[in-house]
Amino acid sequence: MEDMYSRTKMLIGDKVDRLKSASVLIFGLGGVGGYVLEALARAGVGRLGLLDADVFSASNLNRQILATTATVGRKKTEVARERVLSINPACKVEVYDFFYLPETADQVDLTKYDYVVDAIDTVTAKLTLITRAKEQGVNIISSMGTGNKLGTSFEVADIYKTSVCPLAKVMRKELKARGIKDLKVVYSKEEPIISPDTPTEGGRHIPGSISYAPAIAGLVLASVVIQDLIK
Repeated sequence: MEDMYSRTKMLIGDKVDRLKSASVLIFGLGGVGGYVLEALARAGVGRLGLLDADVFSASNLNRQILATTATVGRKKTEVARERVLSINPACKVEVYDFFYLPETADQVDLTKYDYVVDAIDTVTAKLTLITRAKEQGVNIISSMGTGNKLGTSFEVADIYKTSVCPLAKVMRKELKARGIKDLKVVYSKEEPIISPDTPTEGGRHIPGSISYAPAIAGLVLASVVIQDLIK
């Protein structure tokens, strides 16, 4: 008799049971994180932690799988939880509805999870999460920049072997200063596309985005997590 795992079993066999018993915590449920969530839920990961304090806005509709006209204005964690359970009702979903910052980091125990996915936008939050995960010996993979990209070439590398990506450049410097020697990331070598008339916010250009770039990065992230979990 077929079930939701039947096609996955054809590919990985009994290792599907490892996914059922695995736990992954996703930080950020936007353009990248939403697709990570989608792939992990459909692969049958048995416990998923969802951390985000934001709500969906109309500007999310062009690239975020969880954003629809019906979810605009709703909490991302709430919508994400419903999405996961609509795919796999047996999944245990844990929600963390707050912004991850140095002062709130103690509110979540990273060691409860087999893997952590960093799909956060802000440098301060990324550095806090990565530092704590490394200190606690928790597996982590981090997304670099997907904004201002039209290409599809996202690759997996150690942070210190990245190039071109402006966010990766900042992260390399800051992680080196913190004594962090390695970090698995997904990034693109494509030069960012920034128009001279791009609007700014807080002195920074607001990143442009397209429907597929964050999705590709998110699915690549999920593929690494899944393959690491079944090793």
